[in-house]
This record gives sequence, C-alpha cells and structure tokens, in this order.
Amino acid sequence: MSYPKIGIRPTIDGRWGGVREGLEDQTMNMAKAAAKFLEENLLYPDGTKLECVISDTTIGGSYEASKCAEKFSTENVCATLTVTPCWCYGSETMDLDPLTIKAVWGFNGTERPGAVYLAAVMAAYAQKGLPAFSIYGKDVQDLDDTKIPEDVKEKILRFGKCAIAVGVMKNKSYVNLGSVAMGIMGSFCDPEFFQKYLGIRAEWVDMTEILRRINNEIYDNEEYEVAIKWVQENCKEGYELNTEDKRHSTEKKKEEWEFVVKMTLVCKDIMIGNPRLKELGFFEEDMGRNAILGGFQGQRMWTDWLPNGDFTEAILNSSFDWNGKKEPTTLATEIESADFRACKAYGPLYK
Repeated sequence: MSYPKIGIRPTIDGRWGGVREGLEDQTMNMAKAAAKFLEENLLYPDGTKLECVISDTTIGGSYEASKCAEKFSTENVCATLTVTPCWCYGSETMDLDPLTIKAVWGFNGTERPGAVYLAAVMAAYAQKGLPAFSIYGKDVQDLDDTKIPEDVKEKILRFGKCAIAVGVMKNKSYVNLGSVAMGIMGSFCDPEFFQKYLGIRAEWVDMTEILRRINNEIYDNEEYEVAIKWVQENCKEGYELNTEDKRHSTEKKKEEWEFVVKMTLVCKDIMIGNPRLKELGFFEEDMGRNAILGGFQGQRMWTDWLPNGDFTEAILNSSFDWNGKKEPTTLATEIESADFRACKAYGPLYK
C-alpha cells in the first residue's frame, strides 16, 4: 500500500543578516526530533512503522512554503506538523493545502516567542477556515533544551494517531454485503456520511455473491485446506442446548464449519482482494473492493437458512488467523455502521 505520511514543516524567522542564520540548526533539529518521536511511537494498521517527511529547508516565507508543498505532494503526505522555536511570518509560512490535516507546535522557550507565532498562525487558520491543532507546552524551557516535554508528546501523538487514521481511510471503501438487517436503521449505510465525513466510498454487494463464489469455488483452495485444519484443531463446539428434534447431525455441523470457513475467505477477498485469485483466472475478483471496513446483513434473509456471520466477523476482526498474525479486517454483522454516524450526530460533544 501507499502509506499516508506526516509532513514536518520547520518554520523560521525569515530575516537574514543575523536573525535567521542563528536559528537554522535549532529549528531543523526541532523538526527532526518531532519526526523521530512520531516514527518511534506510531505504526500503520499492518504494523509497519510510521513514515514522516521533513521539508528540505526551513520555511521563512511563501517561496519555501511552496517548495515544501511541492515535495509533500509527491510523498502522499496527509497531514502536516509545523514546528518552530521562534517568531515567523504567519500567513507566509502556513500550510495552505485544504486537504491536509494541520497542527502547529510552538516551542515554549525562554528567549524566543514561539507562542506569539502559534497564536498568530492559529488566528490566520481560523480566518481562512482551515482547521488546525494548537500544540504548546505548559512549562517554559531553556532555549537550548532539545527535549520534548511529556504534555507536548501526548498532544503530538494524539494528532498523529488521528491524522494517520484519516489518511488511511481516504479513498477507501465501505463494502455493504446485503441490505438493511431486520429494518434496523443502525444498519443502514449512509453513503453521504461516509463520503463527506470520512472520505470513504460506499459500495453494495448482494449476499448472493458470497454463494456464487462458494458454489463456483472462487477462493484459494490451498488456504482453505490450511484454514479448515486449523479450525478443526482450535475451534471447539460448545454445549448443545437445542432439543433433540432441533439439533443438527454431526455431518450437518461438519458442512456448516466448512461453509463458514469458505464464507470467511470469500468475504475477505471481496473486501481487500487476493492476488491468488488472479492466478486462478478470476481477474475481477482478485482486485477486491479496496475496503477498509464492511458490513454483512445476514439476518434474516440469510440466517433463516444459512449459518450466520459470527465466525466470519470474529476471525476477520481478529489480529490473527490460521496464517498467524495479521492486520484486522473490520467487518460487522448486521451492517452496524451506526457508531460511525454517531460521530456525526454527537461530534461537538467530543471536541
């Protein structure tokens, strides 16, 4: 995947002739420290270490700001952290890209007004209608103190986590397997919300597609053999509570275990694709739907006569399966997208 990155923007007092020259090293080192801290403490969902990109130069004016933006545009930068230990020209040095998530860290030092720049540039962002996060340490530091205070670390990490989450979601899909489950509005996929608030495309796939792939063996049969063996060894059946006339035979239960394993493979392939399918001649199916999350209707049109989606949900959302450790593939039974829409309805309460 093309990982979204955080761009670090070291802004500086642009006055040459004795001011800027004395701030170059401190400003760039502040940027390097922020990048190092983020990369050492954050991971992408698949466990890969976070990547940061630092501007080639400090930014003292609009020319250097534009060169920084050009570099970031080629590096898949989804968010920028502007850092400075000093006063800078706010509107000349700020990140004006409306598509990046922004934060500004002003150094709380004894001799330079990083706080003044922070306040000025935050006012400029507000005037231009560009949201930005303000980061400032509560304790004053000596000018040559290179440590990142604990309260600043927490703020930077919060920003980094949110920024990368947004970057990972951007241009991905929510795959809706089926329709609304049992008339529950919480399982209604609202495409406008997903697109407007999360940058996610909503897609619909009929549940018959799962049956088509199972019946026509459009899945990796080699992985299936590994999976069913793992399930037989590790997934124990619980106590049978049904009355004798309602109980399934041993043979029937065996068929159902085989079915839910195949269903899990198929749902995963529909969501994220599988290059093995291309080798088997299924070129469209191998691409998947570019999903970052999805939902399975199940009830009642499916579960009145077929095994439900509980096993599939549990395995895909887990951090492991028959292949070992893995990135969770988020899938909810009953298409439960209501939690995401709650962010829209109650968002102001969490600010």
